[in-house]
Amino acid sequence: MSTIEQIGKVIPLQVTYRAHRSGDAARLAELTTVAMPRDAVSEDWFTHTVLLDPNFDPDGLIVAVDAATGQAQGFVYAVRAGRGIGPDPDGGWITIGCVRPEARRQGIGTELVRRAGVFLAGKGAHWVNYAAYPLAYFVPGLDAAAYPDAARLFERAGFRRLYTAAAMSLDLAGYATPADVLDLRAARVAEGYAFAVARPDDLPEVISFAAQRLAPDWGEAVRDSVMQHGRIDRVLLARHPEGPVVGFSTYGAYRGLRERFGPYGVDETSRGTGLGKVLLHETLTRMRAEGAQSAWFLWTGEDSPAGHLYLRSGFRITRRFDVLRADLGD
Repeated sequence: MSTIEQIGKVIPLQVTYRAHRSGDAARLAELTTVAMPRDAVSEDWFTHTVLLDPNFDPDGLIVAVDAATGQAQGFVYAVRAGRGIGPDPDGGWITIGCVRPEARRQGIGTELVRRAGVFLAGKGAHWVNYAAYPLAYFVPGLDAAAYPDAARLFERAGFRRLYTAAAMSLDLAGYATPADVLDLRAARVAEGYAFAVARPDDLPEVISFAAQRLAPDWGEAVRDSVMQHGRIDRVLLARHPEGPVVGFSTYGAYRGLRERFGPYGVDETSRGTGLGKVLLHETLTRMRAEGAQSAWFLWTGEDSPAGHLYLRSGFRITRRFDVLRADLGD
């Protein structure tokens, strides 16, 4: 990786590795702005997503430091899920990491990944993913197009691709609810379905539905969003004619970003009814009414039913992220 040039002579950096220390949040957040500019994080975001992770262990935040100057040259955050992640007891995650551009090609990144694996194996993990950590992730995986050096590093370290997540975006500047969606909504309402903005008394059922029927972390996303931002009106739901919640949608749930769409989903037993299409467009309509200029999200299966719905609705793919996995030694 990087070098210091003095009178034509190339001198490798002398790097030491250590665990988290006070003051790292600001330093490492600043490092991301130069080392991973498409995914730079603020100190507040770093604090919330790493330091306040319920599974945070300071030994898992590994920092590579220039021994001469004390400057951080790179870091990696590895976490073993002990709490709050559901039935996935065998794994560990690397959620973020980077190396300063001028410090690359000296083995720092390779050593950071190796140390992350040693840390996770010592905690009992049998495999490590990059990234896809449900409790607190920055991006779903590795954007190999944006960071080809990182892609080669992980390949050399024995990581393989599990699947690819597609990020999508929709320009809302000229958005209007399509006429066919209005007709579809009217047809479902005539059958007894109901679409509404959540009220306080709806929240326990929506949170339970999201966690138990769709994804374990989605219930917490709804809970945290309402608790932190107080916007119950950004949670929309669909009810079956017999009363139960069978779908929900929200926006602004992550970091309060109004233009970030989701999470969103419909119960498997109610798919194919058009409820998802109605919920999607009801949410886009509310986002536009609040002044949002776009709707975007980071994670869907490009060839999944939801992915096809998004593309038919005018979303376009903006990035692709590979979720990677490597096995750890017994």
